[in-house]
Amino acid sequence: MHSYTPRGVCSRQIDVEVNGDTVESVQFTGGCDGNLKAISKLVAGMKVDDVAALLEGNTCGRRSTSCADQMVRALREAQAEGQA
Repeated sequence: MHSYTPRGVCSRQIDVEVNGDTVESVQFTGGCDGNLKAISKLVAGMKVDDVAALLEGNTCGRRSTSCADQMVRALREAQAEGQA
């Protein structure tokens, strides 16, 4: 499990589990509870690159980022950590 502290969004922590290039699980602390639970279910089992292609750069309101964009950063970090 990799813990990531997002910046510029409502969620306070994103915990991700990546197995090779596949998302095993994602759990958000804080933020829009229902939406983030749904995103977590949708990305489970997907390839990190596929999640990034869909969600990287996504914004929220006036913010230049979103919880989904921050999740991609967390997944990339976890993936790099696993390959180190």
